[in-house]
Formats: sequence, structure tokens, C-alpha cells
Amino acid sequence: QVQLVESGGGLVQAGDSLKLSCAASGDIVTIDTMAWYRQAPGNQRELVANISRGGTTRYANSVKGRFTISRDNAKNMVSLQMNNLKPEDTAVYYCNADVAYWTGRRRLYSDSWGQGTQVTVSS
Repeated sequence: QVQLVESGGGLVQAGDSLKLSCAASGDIVTIDTMAWYRQAPGNQRELVANISRGGTTRYANSVKGRFTISRDNAKNMVSLQMNNLKPEDTAVYYCNADVAYWTGRRRLYSDSWGQGTQVTVSS
């Protein structure tokens, strides 16, 4: 009953920038950690960056200094600003969130995922 929808992917050239956004919807109580993962063909899904509700961030070494994760708790959104993109950044990017939500009188918890958005970086 919680949905995450990503947007902002596309085809760019090396050195360009993209900003991904993810909006969570549903009868949400609160969202703890939010994160971006990515998966390239033939590879495992890997953590790109995450951010706690209080704003503490963590990044994969491969994107440090180039990507910035941020969130807007009032809007239940998380974004990933990607600068100086490289061909090796090409992947499907997925939004992830730890969500507490209401179903009637029941308070439930979900490790929720978006459908993914394609980022392709050409050299």
C-alpha cells in the first residue's frame, strides 16, 4: 500500500548531470532511511547512497564527490543529484525506503522499492 515512483532518468553524455527524484505515497506514518540503489546488466544491485531521516548520508566510494542524496520529509521525497556522470554509472536506479504506514487501524512496516529508472551514460 506504499508506492515509490522514480523519475529523472535518461540518456546523457559523459560529464553531464542528471537529477533523480522519488516520491513515496500512501497512508504514511513516517519514513526512516531512504536510499538509491543501482543495477547494471550482469551485476548485483548495489547501494549508491542512503540518507537517514535526520540527514546523515552515506555514499558508495565510486560516487563520492559526484553524487548528492537529499530528502524532503514534508513531501516524502528523496533525490539524487548526479554530476560528472561516467559510462560506468549506466544502470537502472531504484529508490528504496523503510516506511511505516497505516492500513485501517493497523500500523505496518515495509521495505519498499520503486520500479526503477534507466540512466545511460555514453562516452
